[in-house]
Formats: sequence, structure tokens, C-alpha cells
Amino acid sequence: MTADHYAALGLSANASLSDIKKAFRQKASFYHPDKNDAPDAAQRFQAVQKAYEVLSDDGARQAYDDNRRRNLLDDPLQTAQEIWQTYFKSILPS
Repeated sequence: MTADHYAALGLSANASLSDIKKAFRQKASFYHPDKNDAPDAAQRFQAVQKAYEVLSDDGARQAYDDNRRRNLLDDPLQTAQEIWQTYFKSILPS
């Protein structure tokens, strides 16, 4: 399953760079393993870091967005399921 970087940061695909930076700071602070003792905190922290790395770089974000659009066209049902699963994992407590 491909990571959904927007879901990791709790953002929509049309988020601005300032939205991305703000969401990254909030999520990174929340999931930092020194501050959060949840079993999956380190994994979520790494996902947030990776999402920021991709989405804050114009070229990497463009390539990521292009790939997301292509995947939606190639296998929309599977992609929709992955997006929803990622979304629900990000909003439901573990």
C-alpha cells in the first residue's frame, strides 16, 4: 500500500505550503516518540516526516500528485479503499 501523504498530515490535496508546514509541526509534535507513548507513535511520526519531505518540495509533490492521479485512473476501487483506510486510521484512536 502506498502512503497517502496528505492523509498523514490531515490535509486535502489542494493544501498550501503554509498549511503543510503548520500541519507538519502539529502532527510531528503530537506523534514525537518522546512525547507520545502510543505503540505506533514512532511509525506515525516517520510517516509525518516523509509526508512533509515530499509535499514541501515542489518537484517531489508534483511527481507524487501525478502518481496519485494515475493510480486513481488505473485502479480506482483499490485506490479509494486505500485512501479511506488511511483516513480512518488517522482519525480513529488506536
